[in-house]
Amino acid sequence: MKILLIVDAQLDFMPGGGLAVEHGDQIVSHINLIQPQYDLVLATQDWHPEHHMSFASNHEGLKPFENKEIDGYDQTLWPEHCVQSTKGAEFHPNMRTNCIEAIFRKGTDSKIDSYSAFYDNHHKKSTGLSGYLKEKGCETLDVCGLAGDICVYFTIKDALKEGFKVRLIEQATKALDQDKFKQQQEELKAEGVEII
Repeated sequence: MKILLIVDAQLDFMPGGGLAVEHGDQIVSHINLIQPQYDLVLATQDWHPEHHMSFASNHEGLKPFENKEIDGYDQTLWPEHCVQSTKGAEFHPNMRTNCIEAIFRKGTDSKIDSYSAFYDNHHKKSTGLSGYLKEKGCETLDVCGLAGDICVYFTIKDALKEGFKVRLIEQATKALDQDKFKQQQEELKAEGVEII
């Protein structure tokens, strides 16, 4: 069974959004093109409460992209993005969604950040994605989306830990920090990830 996971193709990660990835909207046409090739298409949504601990606006005197230690963990503080039920949390309007069978939401706990589609950043809470994929008989997972160096990267790392083979669809993925993402791709290739 061919399975595609589209990570966070949401308006706030597109140009003009709260946490915009440069040229992030360019992946939409490619995602639309490849979806019909899959037996199962899944998607994730960042889905933050308004007072999420990762928002710089919730920490007096601190700015986006600064770091702060919270509950013993180093936390990057982000601009507000993907707040539940806001326009910015919606998928890009040009992206096909009729093929998407299930949507897994993450970052819903205001006290903890969540990059991976599988677990929060401290691996305390599962989204249920791993069990869903195993029940569907998934062995290989194709992954794409935004942002390549953050949510896509951590999703792939957890997918490997869960025992899945992973292929990264490069043309349907964009990163916040392109240089960092190139280094991560070399690391992932060394761990058996195929870049396609």
